[in-house]
Amino acid sequence: MPDSISVEVVCATAERQLLRKVTLPVGSRVIEAVKQSGILQAMPEVAFDPSRLGVFSRRVSPDDTLRDGDRVEIYRPLTLDPKDARRRRVR
Repeated sequence: MPDSISVEVVCATAERQLLRKVTLPVGSRVIEAVKQSGILQAMPEVAFDPSRLGVFSRRVSPDDTLRDGDRVEIYRPLTLDPKDARRRRVR
Protein backbone atom coordinates (compact mmCIF):
# COMPACT_ATOMS: atom_id res chain seq x y z
CA MET A 1 0.00 0.00 0.00
CA PRO A 2 1.46 3.39 -0.95
CA ASP A 3 2.30 5.81 1.84
CA SER A 4 1.52 8.96 -0.18
CA ILE A 5 -1.28 10.35 -2.32
CA SER A 6 -1.31 12.85 -5.16
CA VAL A 7 -4.04 15.51 -5.28
CA GLU A 8 -4.74 18.68 -7.25
CA VAL A 9 -5.67 21.99 -5.65
CA VAL A 10 -7.46 24.53 -7.86
CA CYS A 11 -8.65 28.10 -7.47
CA ALA A 12 -10.12 30.49 -10.04
CA THR A 13 -10.99 34.16 -10.20
CA ALA A 14 -12.55 36.09 -13.07
CA GLU A 15 -9.04 36.97 -14.27
CA ARG A 16 -7.11 33.73 -13.85
CA GLN A 17 -7.08 30.17 -12.62
CA LEU A 18 -4.38 28.19 -10.89
CA LEU A 19 -3.91 24.44 -10.48
CA ARG A 20 -1.21 22.90 -8.31
CA LYS A 21 -0.42 19.22 -7.82
CA VAL A 22 0.79 18.16 -4.40
CA THR A 23 1.94 14.89 -2.86
CA LEU A 24 0.82 14.25 0.71
CA PRO A 25 0.96 11.40 3.22
CA VAL A 26 -1.99 9.00 3.25
CA GLY A 27 -4.61 10.30 5.68
CA SER A 28 -3.95 13.99 4.93
CA ARG A 29 -6.76 16.49 5.33
CA VAL A 30 -8.18 18.98 2.82
CA ILE A 31 -6.73 22.00 4.63
CA GLU A 32 -3.24 20.45 4.53
CA ALA A 33 -3.44 20.19 0.73
CA VAL A 34 -4.50 23.83 0.46
CA LYS A 35 -1.62 24.97 2.67
CA GLN A 36 1.01 22.85 0.92
CA SER A 37 -0.14 23.95 -2.55
CA GLY A 38 0.83 27.58 -1.92
CA ILE A 39 -2.19 28.78 -3.89
CA LEU A 40 -3.28 31.22 -1.20
CA GLN A 41 0.13 32.93 -1.34
CA ALA A 42 0.10 32.92 -5.16
CA MET A 43 -3.41 34.40 -5.25
CA PRO A 44 -3.62 36.89 -2.37
CA GLU A 45 -6.69 38.49 -3.95
CA VAL A 46 -8.75 35.43 -2.98
CA ALA A 47 -10.60 35.92 0.30
CA PHE A 48 -10.04 32.42 1.71
CA ASP A 49 -12.81 30.96 3.84
CA PRO A 50 -12.23 27.38 5.09
CA SER A 51 -15.96 26.70 4.83
CA ARG A 52 -15.77 27.23 1.05
CA LEU A 53 -13.89 24.10 0.01
CA GLY A 54 -14.92 21.19 -2.17
CA VAL A 55 -13.69 17.98 -3.72
CA PHE A 56 -14.99 17.35 -7.24
CA SER A 57 -17.79 19.97 -6.85
CA ARG A 58 -18.97 18.54 -3.51
CA ARG A 59 -18.64 20.71 -0.41
CA VAL A 60 -16.29 19.29 2.22
CA SER A 61 -14.96 20.20 5.63
CA PRO A 62 -11.34 21.36 5.93
CA ASP A 63 -10.80 18.32 8.18
CA ASP A 64 -12.09 15.73 5.69
CA THR A 65 -9.58 13.08 4.64
CA LEU A 66 -8.33 13.09 1.06
CA ARG A 67 -7.93 10.15 -1.30
CA ASP A 68 -5.45 9.68 -4.10
CA GLY A 69 -6.51 11.58 -7.23
CA ASP A 70 -8.86 14.04 -5.46
CA ARG A 71 -9.23 17.59 -6.78
CA VAL A 72 -9.58 20.15 -3.99
CA GLU A 73 -11.47 23.27 -5.08
CA ILE A 74 -11.26 26.62 -3.32
CA TYR A 75 -14.56 28.43 -3.85
CA ARG A 76 -14.95 32.18 -3.81
CA PRO A 77 -18.06 34.08 -2.73
CA LEU A 78 -20.61 34.93 -5.41
CA THR A 79 -20.44 38.55 -6.48
CA LEU A 80 -23.92 38.45 -8.00
CA ASP A 81 -26.98 36.35 -7.31
CA PRO A 82 -27.36 33.78 -10.13
CA LYS A 83 -31.00 34.75 -10.73
CA ASP A 84 -30.05 38.42 -11.09
CA ALA A 85 -27.24 37.51 -13.47
CA ARG A 86 -29.65 35.59 -15.73
CA ARG A 87 -32.13 38.47 -15.69
CA ARG A 88 -29.40 40.91 -16.72
CA ARG A 89 -28.28 38.69 -19.59
CA VAL A 90 -31.86 38.41 -20.91
CA ARG A 91 -32.36 42.18 -21.01
